[in-house]
Amino acid sequence: MAEVKLVNIKKVYPYVSGEEKKKNKKKSADEPEKKKVNLQITDEGVVAVQQFSLDIKDKEFIVLVGPSGCGKSTTLRMVAGLEEISGGELIIDGKVMNDVAPKDRDIAMVFQNYALYPHMTVYDNMAFSLKLRHTPKDEIDKKVREAAEILDITQYLQRKPKALSGGQRQRVAIGRAIVRAPKVMLMDEPLSNLDAKLRNEMRAEIIKLRQRIDTTFMYVTHDQTEAMTLGDRIVIMKDGYIQQIGTPQEVFNHPANLFVAGFIGMPVMNFFDAELKREGDKFFVEVGGIKVRMSEDKEERLLKNNVQSQPVTLGVRPEHTDVSDTGITAKVDVAEMMGSSVHLHVNADGRDVIIIVPTIDMKGNYNIGDTVHFTFDGKVAHVFSKETDKNLEY
Repeated sequence: MAEVKLVNIKKVYPYVSGEEKKKNKKKSADEPEKKKVNLQITDEGVVAVQQFSLDIKDKEFIVLVGPSGCGKSTTLRMVAGLEEISGGELIIDGKVMNDVAPKDRDIAMVFQNYALYPHMTVYDNMAFSLKLRHTPKDEIDKKVREAAEILDITQYLQRKPKALSGGQRQRVAIGRAIVRAPKVMLMDEPLSNLDAKLRNEMRAEIIKLRQRIDTTFMYVTHDQTEAMTLGDRIVIMKDGYIQQIGTPQEVFNHPANLFVAGFIGMPVMNFFDAELKREGDKFFVEVGGIKVRMSEDKEERLLKNNVQSQPVTLGVRPEHTDVSDTGITAKVDVAEMMGSSVHLHVNADGRDVIIIVPTIDMKGNYNIGDTVHFTFDGKVAHVFSKETDKNLEY
C-alpha cells in the first residue's frame, strides 16, 4: 500500500518560558506529570529524536524498540502528524508529508489505552471514522462486519467498551483502524496494558492480521519479545538515536554495539573484561584463565577491519555457555528450574553470569555454593571496543 521514508528526522522540544510554565501548570494541575528521560539538552531545546533515517518498504512490518524515553513513540507521533517535525522529511508514497494534516495522510493509529468512545457500541466505534467521511451506509456495514470477522469480535458489535475485556477492547481499537484500509498502520505499544497470557494471544492475532490486510506497519514497543516475533526488521533506539536496524536474527546474532547486545536477548547477554589477542591472521580471546579462538568468519571480519590486540568487553549469551569439567571457575548463587532448562546464576571473578543448562544434559542437581566450570565456542563470542562500545567485527 505505501512506502515510507524518514530522512534525517529530528524532534526538538523548545524551552518553555517562565510565564508559559506557570500557565501550563495551572492548566494541567489535575493531570499526572509526564517526565521525559534520557533526552539531550541543547541550545535549541530538548532533543527527543536525532538523525532518524529509515526506508520502509511497501507492506513491511517495522518495529521500533528501546527503553522508555528513547524517542520511539515521538517518532511514531511525527509520522502520524500528532507531533511537528523539527527537521528532516517524512515521505509517504513519494509525497512529502511534513505539513500535511493528520487526516489527509491516509494513516491509522492504534493507541496504548485503546481510546474508544465509552458511550458508543463496538459497531459505532468502528464505523465512526467512515461516517465522518460520509461513506455510504451499506459500505460502512460491510467494512465493519468484515473487520469484526477478521478479529473475531462479531458477537460483541452491540456491546459498549465497558462490557469488554482488555483484549477485546484492543481488538476493537485495531478493527476501528483497519476499516479505513489505511496506507500505513501505526501501533503505539498496543499490548502493554494486557496480562502476559493475553499479550501472547494478541501477538499471534497481529501476526495473522498482518497476513490478511495489505498495509505497511510501524509498531512501537519496549518489549523485545514483541519486537523479535512481529518485525520484519527491528529499529533499536537509545537516547533519540538509532543504534541498529536489521532483521530479528541479524540484531540477535550480530549486535552493532554493547547497548544492542545487552538489550536484545533474554536472559541478557553475559559481559566479561577480556583480552583480544591477534596472532598473525588468527584471533583469540583470553578470559578467566582460558584462551578461545574466534571462528573463521569472525576472524575474517576482524582482519578486514585491521583489528589489533587490545582489552575488550567480551559478550556471550547465556544459551551459548556450556558447563564443562574445565574452563572459567564460578560459584553457584541461584539455580532456577525453568522446565526444559535450568538457569544458573553464578559468580565468576566478581561478575554475575547466567548459564542456561538444558535439563536433558544435567548430570545432577546444582546447589547454592557449588563450584562449576564453564566455557564457550569462538563462533558465539562477541568482542566490543572498550573505547567506543562498538562491535569490533563491524
